[in-house]
Amino acid sequence: MAPNDGPNAFDIVATYHRLLAEDADLTMPVAAIESLVELLAQSQASTISETLDLLASSTAELKSAIANPISLSAGTDLFQRYLISTLQRPAAVIGPGAAADFRTIRQHLISNGRLFVTRAKASRAKIAAFGQHFVRDGNTILTNGGSRVVGALLLHAAEKSAAGGSVRFRVVYVLGGSASVPSAAGQKQAPVEGESVVRALRARGIPVAVIPESGVAYALGKIDKVIVGAEGVVENGGIISRLGTYQLGLLARAARKPFYVVAESHKFVRLYPLGQYDLPIEQHVVRFEVGENGEGETVKIKGEEEDDDSGYFGSAANALKPKTKEDERSHGREAALPTDAVDFTPPDLISALITESGVLTPSAVSEELIKIWF
Repeated sequence: MAPNDGPNAFDIVATYHRLLAEDADLTMPVAAIESLVELLAQSQASTISETLDLLASSTAELKSAIANPISLSAGTDLFQRYLISTLQRPAAVIGPGAAADFRTIRQHLISNGRLFVTRAKASRAKIAAFGQHFVRDGNTILTNGGSRVVGALLLHAAEKSAAGGSVRFRVVYVLGGSASVPSAAGQKQAPVEGESVVRALRARGIPVAVIPESGVAYALGKIDKVIVGAEGVVENGGIISRLGTYQLGLLARAARKPFYVVAESHKFVRLYPLGQYDLPIEQHVVRFEVGENGEGETVKIKGEEEDDDSGYFGSAANALKPKTKEDERSHGREAALPTDAVDFTPPDLISALITESGVLTPSAVSEELIKIWF
């Protein structure tokens, strides 16, 4: 029986979701690492080989259960790299005699894993301290989405301003959906990504304008700089972030506005995408349909983003696929634009990346990855 089998087997996926539910400020990679630390603490593995096999299988299980595991993978891969290097050379890492005592090795891994999680959680405050210098007096900042680290940076700058600082700034927040956040006396609406940051900034006296994604180009004339978050920072210095970030970068360059990215180093991921369709996840953003047939079914055309060996539109037999209303209800993510879709912003659109290690140019990301991994 494997160390993690049996009636009381550790559920890595359930643990991951529980950690995210318990702490709204927890990022995906940190939640994944914390889940692996809990796995180690509860594991009955008694050898290095068993431990490595357990970590590999549990990491694969967690990645397969998440629709977009890019951000999560950055954390799990980094943590696995640390564990493997420790388990392969226990005497060099822990001390003489450790190789003969697996319990000592495991306790060291658990202790250092928890320390890693603590430092990862603290990185947001460090980034806010670095990033506040990019918020100058009189600036108007454009941002989007619900990035926690962007929110922390802006709130840190707002607190400095409220405490009597000389920096006064404004924020233009791009929100999806209706892009309207009511005042405290307004009618209550369904939560919108980024709404909590908008409310917190306004409560601290920071003027915030909320605009839809279609209003970005119009608003850029009033903007001094763009600051966004990222789900992952890739090897070439580009970023993977919520859908719409790429067009923000294109518009910012066209308007000659600096485009800054704030991201924790545990989001640095070993990927090298060459474009939008080179990401290691399946997305259905562009879907072709040709209306409804006589039975009220939506006729869908098989698009190029769906892998098919028959060619661009597939064979004559399956090129036009009727989709019933019941299918749309049972596969809601296919019937509408996915809210968790991401895009790739290439490094030439990025002015700088603000991390807890300091401010990096996109070209320095590969060197930073080497430091982190090797």
